[in-house]
Amino acid sequence: ACLSSAACGVEGEDSDCEGSSKDIMSAANLIRSRFSLEMHWGVADPFLFTAFHKDNYPEGNANMGIKNRDLLRGRRLGSDFSRTNGWSMYHGEDVPGFPQHPHLGFETITIVLEGYCDHSDSLGCKARFGQGDVQWITANRIQHCEMFPLLREDQSNPLVLFQIWLNLDSNAKDTAKPDFTVQWAEEIPHVGGAGVDVMIVAGELEGKRALSPPQNSWAASPEHDVMILVLTLEEGREYTLPPATKPGSYRGLFFYEGEVLEVGEETLPKKTGMELDSARPAPLRAKKGQCKCLLLQGLPLKERVVQRGPFVTTSESKLMEAYADYQRSQFGGWPWDTPHPVHSRDAGRFAVFPNGEKVQR
Repeated sequence: ACLSSAACGVEGEDSDCEGSSKDIMSAANLIRSRFSLEMHWGVADPFLFTAFHKDNYPEGNANMGIKNRDLLRGRRLGSDFSRTNGWSMYHGEDVPGFPQHPHLGFETITIVLEGYCDHSDSLGCKARFGQGDVQWITANRIQHCEMFPLLREDQSNPLVLFQIWLNLDSNAKDTAKPDFTVQWAEEIPHVGGAGVDVMIVAGELEGKRALSPPQNSWAASPEHDVMILVLTLEEGREYTLPPATKPGSYRGLFFYEGEVLEVGEETLPKKTGMELDSARPAPLRAKKGQCKCLLLQGLPLKERVVQRGPFVTTSESKLMEAYADYQRSQFGGWPWDTPHPVHSRDAGRFAVFPNGEKVQR
């Protein structure tokens, strides 16, 4: 799966867990728990998994892969998470990325802040999005691939993205058809002010509501209090997150880039993740350097999670049924002539949706 096959556990392991947070500290603390950030970040119900990719890819070749093939020596091509020279190939061998793979039972939300992602799927849909765009997939009985084309042949091709897995409720797991939407950067609402920018991917903030997610998403109902924000604070600037609208909502804050961030009365170093008390306002201040954070919030589903790789169900029997279904149907098959299609260099940012609609940006 893009950006890992694991959720609620170690990559590659099976998981059988109730969606639950890390150890809770005193209820008097705004920060309930904290942890260091690596590539994969700890989250809680209704989220399953979050990965952060920051790859400074070199110049591309005619196929939009790695131009200097010497840079591939010593890598385990097909499964390269080495970050040698500041980048990984992941499951790609020429173009970096994640070739054809299946998903069932959840949603993927891919926020590409820099660089591009090429999507192709078993529905025959395709897209290229990036430079601030967001793709939101109902990843339920679908195959797709995500490749990272290196469009520039004469300079580096940096990539910065998050992928977030948001659980589907049990009814949606059984009935929801695969779907996806793209939030184009030009249309995504922002709030803030001088030295503060808050990108609203999901939820409502300061009277501005995010663009609509797919109809079967847990985020589609405001009652579920789902909020996804990307925050950038210049040094010395402050922003206070309001309390969650629902008691019991999970709130995770991930300080992924910067030097020193103040959260309430506590000072935190870079690459720190934390669970916050969602019932309280959360004052943030960039104490040193520009500080960037991802915020995830939502009311828990409180349903059992049984997960193996890219399949998420609510019981062992349903998991076995899902694997049997995939073996039998291949979730509709794969209509592309390669497991890792990449779109033409001059395609621009575009999407072809399940209903046949094409959007060109």
